[in-house]
Amino acid sequence: MSQSFDKSPAEQLLTPVQFLKGVGPQRAEMLARLGLYKARDVLFFFPRDYQDLSETREISELEEGVPASIVGTVEEIDLRNTAPGRSIVGVLFRQAGQYLRAVWFNQPFMRDKFKQGDRVLLSGTVKKSGMRWEMAHPRVEIIADEDEEPAGRVLPVYPLTEGINQGLMRRIVHGVVEQFAEAIDEVLPDEFLAAHGLLPIRVALPQIHAPTDVASLERARERFIYQELLVLQLALALRRQQLTRGRKSVALPATTKIDSRIRRIFPFELTDDQNSAIEDVVADMARDFPMNRLVQGEVGSGKTAVAVYAMLLAVAHGYQTALMAPTEVLARQHAGTFAKLLEDAKVRVALLTGSLTAAQRRKLLEDLAAGEIDLVVGTQAIVQSGVDFAKLGLVVIDEQHRFGVEQRAKLRQAGVDPHYLVMTATPIPRTIGMTLFGDLDVSTIRQMPPGRQPVHSYLANHEQRDQWWEFFCKKLREGRQGYVVTPLVDESETVATANLQDAYEELANGPLEEFRLDLVHGRLSGEEKATVMDAFRHGETQVLVATSVVEVGVDVPNATLMTIEGGERFGLAQLHQLRGRISRGKHPGYVTVFADPQTESSKARLQAFVEHTDGFHLAEVDFSLRGPGDLLGTRQHGLPPLRVADLRTDTDQLEKARADARQLIADDPLLNNPLYTKLRRQVLIRYGKVLELGDVG
Repeated sequence: MSQSFDKSPAEQLLTPVQFLKGVGPQRAEMLARLGLYKARDVLFFFPRDYQDLSETREISELEEGVPASIVGTVEEIDLRNTAPGRSIVGVLFRQAGQYLRAVWFNQPFMRDKFKQGDRVLLSGTVKKSGMRWEMAHPRVEIIADEDEEPAGRVLPVYPLTEGINQGLMRRIVHGVVEQFAEAIDEVLPDEFLAAHGLLPIRVALPQIHAPTDVASLERARERFIYQELLVLQLALALRRQQLTRGRKSVALPATTKIDSRIRRIFPFELTDDQNSAIEDVVADMARDFPMNRLVQGEVGSGKTAVAVYAMLLAVAHGYQTALMAPTEVLARQHAGTFAKLLEDAKVRVALLTGSLTAAQRRKLLEDLAAGEIDLVVGTQAIVQSGVDFAKLGLVVIDEQHRFGVEQRAKLRQAGVDPHYLVMTATPIPRTIGMTLFGDLDVSTIRQMPPGRQPVHSYLANHEQRDQWWEFFCKKLREGRQGYVVTPLVDESETVATANLQDAYEELANGPLEEFRLDLVHGRLSGEEKATVMDAFRHGETQVLVATSVVEVGVDVPNATLMTIEGGERFGLAQLHQLRGRISRGKHPGYVTVFADPQTESSKARLQAFVEHTDGFHLAEVDFSLRGPGDLLGTRQHGLPPLRVADLRTDTDQLEKARADARQLIADDPLLNNPLYTKLRRQVLIRYGKVLELGDVG
């Protein structure tokens, strides 16, 4: 269907795919499965890979042991069974009267991948087998019949769906690029493109879909990777601007007198990293706009001491402070820690959770509103309606990274925001930190307080169970305590609880029958969990059988043993968090993971866990194994996935985009310069809602 000349470029780009050349209603339904509905979607449906046919060799040019790519036509296909469950698939390829044989061992399904006459690109290492060249387990790509002679070309490889083959997808995309690429708006000003050495979008689009050569492809990819990261970094810089410079806070400086009074409260020397984080916090809280800082540190590295310093700084100025924890167990633990630490100070501490009686809650809220409470610890209950503070100066958020504008608005008083401090014990890979937490300033605590004992980590199989339980019992008899952690088998808590119950029964009537055991899991009420945890903390229970509910913040220094069942079901960060539960005291810790890994990635993850105890190193390993998907937690944080950039490999581009975004916002806080109108619009369309950039829009 030809485009009508009275349509604007923007309207042309909204042409439904069924009206595109070579599509029609039936194929439109297939393309919808790939998220392609309009011409614009197809333009930005980037290849997942490329077939580089520009470097293909002739069979006569092959060298033994040297990797090579060749294009050949399938001549013969055979499958031989060599023994029960063992086979060889052999495919003979012809190229201008010469032959090469490709072989696959124990992969009988490869026979069905080819048919006689297929033209195929093979890549691999060759060796001589008699008079003929042979390639074992090569990487193969079928070259569609519709593709012209491929020599000297780089072919795009697109994600596909049933009914659409590679040749058809290439033709559809090629037609759309020819017809609509000129309708795409350039969002970056000419001077900006020139200064950054970037291709204009109307040049880059054809090159990313049908590159002239590898160099042109790299320049086109560079343009789109940079733009995608710049848009994200601008969104984060705008949010950062909105949450700090655009707001008013009370300045809470740390005088020498206040500093020495606070430091006297700690019964230990602070580490250099803790002091450095405190310096960052002090500088932030002395300003008249809100602190918005993330303190990240290893489990047990002493982040809480930094939070206590910040809270006491607010209290010293006559302001109230609130700490929000993700679970009631953790909230109770924090409240207990503060009560003990501050028992000689005149700081009034209260605990606000869902399990208070109506009368207790009413009294607490009255005291809070009257300024009779200095420091309140709680869960999300703190931001519910009816919770009013007399003078709130600081909010500390533990392990809860996204704190929305709406939640903040509830804590504003007379147009003044409190300062915000976020803590996490999950070390964040650097590139993730620059994206997911790009709207926060970050302080990192790597040092562990002196006197912490090492944790010995082991990966075990079923045959080693008796040996491990023998050791576990020996340590319990010496007076230590331990955890047994079982995985959440599926989304159903009920199933997990049943599994936990089974594990509990087996242990209580088996290897741990002489010891006092108890159970804790997500289905218990807050009060029930608190009772179980208190008994464990006081040594009344020797072994706690639990789900990963103990992952965050449970602090029992005498618990130095941990058994993790079904280790392959846990993520690397989660395993490391669990291990952190047994590194709290003066005795060394021992953790053994029983696992049945089925994939190479799972094996690598478990191996990394037992070999490394540095959480920051493990975070980078996890990131390289799993990619950004799970770590970015798009379900939790709502950030749309990146289309072309890869946070594992595009670090330099990310650094550039971040620096440029911050400079642009420093020069023009709302990006109101008419030169950047289109870029600003793209930022708001992509990230405005999820990052709550309403004030900017």
